[in-house]
Amino acid sequence: MGNCIAKSSTKDSDSDHLVEFAAGNVKLITTKESWDQNLEEARRDGKIVIANFSATWCGPCKMIAPFFCELSEKYPSIMFLVIDVDELTDFSTSWDIKATPTFFFLRDGKQIDKLVGANKPELQKKIIAIVDSMAPCQ
Repeated sequence: MGNCIAKSSTKDSDSDHLVEFAAGNVKLITTKESWDQNLEEARRDGKIVIANFSATWCGPCKMIAPFFCELSEKYPSIMFLVIDVDELTDFSTSWDIKATPTFFFLRDGKQIDKLVGANKPELQKKIIAIVDSMAPCQ
């Protein structure tokens, strides 16, 4: 399995220590405003959102981050977001996060599925099911 390298070299306000979580097409969410903007963009574009609530100290989060990144490049029709539960504590609490990583699958801002834990096969299975459900009928 290859590693994801951040393609962007732009300087922005996102924390450097999170770059491994937000490579490929994964967007790092550091503010509630950024969350709202990305959800609005996804709604406008008809995209499903997968929100990964993670923590930098969490071993399983670090283990699945490169895989999440690879999936983001493989499935450009889905918006992949990562939220650091320690940076956005109140926001994460509002989603009732009990363990990291927790993945929420959202359509039009509403939860359609959820996965708790760094379970690569299950994450991929859920993404494939979503992609298949989005495909136009033949």
